[in-house]
Amino acid sequence: MALDALKFVIQEEPAPRTKIRVFGVGGGGSNAVVRMLNEGLSGVEFCVLNTDSQALSASSVPNKLAIGSKITNGLGAGSDPAVGRQAALEDTEKIIDLLEGSDMVFVTAGLGGGTGTGAAPVVASLAKELGALTVAVVTKPFAFEGPKRRKQAENGLAELASVVDTVITIPNDQLLDLVPKGTSFFEAFRIADDVLRQAVQGISDIITTPGLINRDFSDIRSIMIGMGYAMMGTASARGESAAIVAAEKAISSPLMEAGSVRGARGVLINITGSSQLGLHEVNQACTLIREAAQNEDVQINFGVVLNEAMADEVKITVIATGFERATLPAIDRKRTAAAVAETAAPAPVEAAPWRKPLEPEPAPEPVYVEPEPVREEPPMVMATAANTAPPPEPTFDDLEIPAILRRERRMVQ
Repeated sequence: MALDALKFVIQEEPAPRTKIRVFGVGGGGSNAVVRMLNEGLSGVEFCVLNTDSQALSASSVPNKLAIGSKITNGLGAGSDPAVGRQAALEDTEKIIDLLEGSDMVFVTAGLGGGTGTGAAPVVASLAKELGALTVAVVTKPFAFEGPKRRKQAENGLAELASVVDTVITIPNDQLLDLVPKGTSFFEAFRIADDVLRQAVQGISDIITTPGLINRDFSDIRSIMIGMGYAMMGTASARGESAAIVAAEKAISSPLMEAGSVRGARGVLINITGSSQLGLHEVNQACTLIREAAQNEDVQINFGVVLNEAMADEVKITVIATGFERATLPAIDRKRTAAAVAETAAPAPVEAAPWRKPLEPEPAPEPVYVEPEPVREEPPMVMATAANTAPPPEPTFDDLEIPAILRRERRMVQ
């Protein structure tokens, strides 16, 4: 056979698609996921988890999981975060099955109740241990929902912050500045759900939607991994200088809980517009946002998503990350830092078999030597039974068990 008769076809392997999953936990999180589904949010997979089997069966989301049926009988968590947490721990293996293979996981919930507040940190912790970039997008309750619910929300937020890469908080009270006075009670909660949708879409669109300026998953990861507290502002404008006007409105949005992007260590900007969008406008809008951060070392990543239906309208979503906890109202920095140190410090070491660490974190020596004196105390107290009782288990080094379950076993003992 002549060589010139041979034909060689080189087939390029398609680039692996970033697997993004959104988990709605509890009633508020489930409602937000339904809205995302109805709005046609593409390129992501949805799942809802709830202790209320009736609400779960009514959900239009096809991928759903009832958690904690043994402890709640499918009747909900009764606004008790401890029940919500235990419900998630009861079905850890099922949650892991849903999480496996994810590159990025959004955990969305309305904080203050039982299931969302208690179960969301468990889901987020498992996602992080499996190696996913984990972002929580949560709402804080309206003032009229009462001080107990608000306190539970703050505690849940602190716990979430200790196990995720970034947590974006949407204060529901701030929504009152965005809606007319005649807004109905139910419409207010619908708007809160939609804000959660906008936060997720503002990030996921940059990865999944082709645009004039494309960003890949690594760009998003670099600006969100290990960044702690974050805030979101979104706005749109029409006509001349629409991008600049939208940028100004976004960074001064009532949703920006601390009032501005000042002090952010990272800023993610999503600019959505038609082909009418001008280069100079984009440059001015991004420059305005960068200068508002007032941080020479701030890391800026932006994507421009093309949508011809926008015509002369431009929409800008700003995610500002890396805030110090002290800059966020109603959060006790010392208490939050203590919670982070207690629950998060051992996790990178214990979670090694579950994932390849994205950024190696050397384990400080005290993590390993500190438990020994603690475990010696019970035999000293129970000296009369020391000779007959079996020796306590020296460690929980069975690394086949997720870190969050090992922490539960420590608490029980």
